[in-house]
Amino acid sequence: MNSQSLINPADSLTRQNEKLLSISAALIKRVEQMNNDSDAAYAQFQRAVLLEDTVRARTRELEHALDLLNQSNTELAKAKKTTEAARSDLANAIETIGEGFALFDRGDVMVLCNSRFASAMNGVVHQLKPGLTFDQYVHLVSRSPSLRLPQDVTPDDWVRQRMAQHGDDSVAFNVRMAGDRWLQVSEQRTPDRQTVIMQTDVTDIIRLEREERSRLMDDHTALIRATLDHIHQGVCIFNGDNRLVGWNRQVANMLSIKLTQFRVGADFDFLFRRLQDDLRMQGDVRPDHVLGWVQHAGSRPPLRFEVRQRQGKVFDIFAQEMPDRGFVISFTDVTAERRAAAELRAANDLLEARVEARTAEIAVALANAEKANASKSRFVAAASHDLLQPLSAAKLYCASVADDTLAPGQHEILSKALNALTSVEDIIGALLDISQLESGTAPVRLSAVDLGRLLRQLDDELRPLAAAKGLDLRIMPCPALVQTDASYLRRILQNLIGNAIRYTPRGRVLVGTRRRGDAVRIEVWDTGPGIPQAEEENIYKEFHRIDPVANTGNGLGLGLAIVERACALLDHHHGMRTTLGRGTCFHLTVPRAAPPLTVADTMPVRRLDHAIDMNGMIVLLVEHDTGMRRALCTLMERWGVQVLDVASGAEAKALLAEIELTPDAMLIDDPMGDSQAGIALIAQLRGRHGPIPCRLIATDRAPGLGAACAQADVSLLHKPIDPVALQFFLTTARVSD
Repeated sequence: MNSQSLINPADSLTRQNEKLLSISAALIKRVEQMNNDSDAAYAQFQRAVLLEDTVRARTRELEHALDLLNQSNTELAKAKKTTEAARSDLANAIETIGEGFALFDRGDVMVLCNSRFASAMNGVVHQLKPGLTFDQYVHLVSRSPSLRLPQDVTPDDWVRQRMAQHGDDSVAFNVRMAGDRWLQVSEQRTPDRQTVIMQTDVTDIIRLEREERSRLMDDHTALIRATLDHIHQGVCIFNGDNRLVGWNRQVANMLSIKLTQFRVGADFDFLFRRLQDDLRMQGDVRPDHVLGWVQHAGSRPPLRFEVRQRQGKVFDIFAQEMPDRGFVISFTDVTAERRAAAELRAANDLLEARVEARTAEIAVALANAEKANASKSRFVAAASHDLLQPLSAAKLYCASVADDTLAPGQHEILSKALNALTSVEDIIGALLDISQLESGTAPVRLSAVDLGRLLRQLDDELRPLAAAKGLDLRIMPCPALVQTDASYLRRILQNLIGNAIRYTPRGRVLVGTRRRGDAVRIEVWDTGPGIPQAEEENIYKEFHRIDPVANTGNGLGLGLAIVERACALLDHHHGMRTTLGRGTCFHLTVPRAAPPLTVADTMPVRRLDHAIDMNGMIVLLVEHDTGMRRALCTLMERWGVQVLDVASGAEAKALLAEIELTPDAMLIDDPMGDSQAGIALIAQLRGRHGPIPCRLIATDRAPGLGAACAQADVSLLHKPIDPVALQFFLTTARVSD
């Protein structure tokens, strides 16, 4: 059997198959085992290869880093070499400059300096070097024997001042050094907050400045000397020891002293006593006051006084202290001024005497004028009183014939007649007020005035005048109530409209109103010739007319003067616009008024209410004027009133005592304008017959009359009597019964 054969041919086929299977299984097992060993080895091999690649890569990176490091070291060495070269160049550069130089970093530590920076400071030269702090540097410099500090300044004081300056961004100052040398120290901040100090020798500059200053002082001295010699005042200059150090020629000429006596060093006391025999002090200042001022040890205020020479000259002397305890005395010749003042005083005395004499004359003339004005006022008042009596009678007679049975045309004529009488009444009242206005005692009675009613009255009154001239007068209706004095406002508008009609040859006159906030603006337009600019202010003067020849008979020229005075009294703004050849507009602004809440104002203006039953009513009438008494009786009897009419208070007392009857109301006249007598009569009648409703019929329009009547519980009824107001009073008295 072959030893290398694993199968014995002699074995049976089954045995051979079993061996082959065993061999196959062993081979398979071995193959599997061999495969496992080969996989582990391969993995180890693979890891080794990867590690080798990583080591190789890291080695390359390390080599690259080493190359970069070597390159950086090379560049750093070059930069260091460059820096050292730059530092050396900088040190050489600052060493070559002609000024001391030092650099301190942001921590105030010296970085570098040149040799000149320390050369000027003897004793501390070797200590001034880099590494020194700024504070140490300042202390070393303050102790240097080369530094010359100002008087009364210690090294510690200088250190404090220097450190205080160090806080500034820029500092420059001069310091004095030994040997009369000077350094200028300049300290500057760099953008990165380092400090640069430069020290410059300015000795030559200081010396040049001294020489220039000395030369200027010599020039100034010469200039001052020339100035002093050319001024009109005398001047003396004394030093702190009261010795003369300067003067001018004028002082010697003024005081009549020889120039040889004015010498440098002359004592003030000697000069002052030399002058006392020739000069006399004026005013309250005495010689001992002057000597005391000169010898005073403290501060001396300026001293001023006057002296008079024997020859009559007067000098104003002014002494003032200088900072060095010296003083300057100036002498001014005021002889002409004092002589002029004396002459002026004499002229003033003469003028005062003349003024007193003229004042006495004016006082006499004023007293005469006041007497004449009072006489005129009394005349106007008396004349107005006499006019009011027949006017009141006319109004009452017209009212008595007013009846609803009248024809429309007759009723209109009667209404216009009443309006005309009312206008006359207002004119007379305004005449009294204007008289008082001129005398300075004008009363102002402000009330709510129906502007439309006032304009209608003016229309009725002035339309015939406009029609006679062929003018178209248009007064626009206005429902406004204004706060004013009715009499003065009527007088103002009457003058403005009347002037427009008077001076307008053709065309029309337009009166209208405009609202202006809380006021009403009344405008009077005309198509007249206009007013020249030169005459715009003159038209308000008394008795002034623009063309007196052409306007002869057209008034006295008082209209606009009264307008201006009345507007000023009422505080109503007025003005004018005019165009030559086209016309003029006068305007007046009046404040608006709230509607009054009184029964009387709600009644018709000119219509009497006959529906009120007054039959059987008894009224006592005391009226001294016969015509007025008859008119009142006629009117009241038409209303069904029984009138007990008498002429005086005595007759009234006798009549009431005789008939033993108490009237329902009383109408008491003021006898001859004496309102106080009328009030007293009412009080007496009420004392006998009880509180009878009563009204005082007055022509007096004094401002205090209303208050006196109110205090006596008496109503007031002014003449001319308004029938509506009378009817309202009687109906009110009837209702109260």
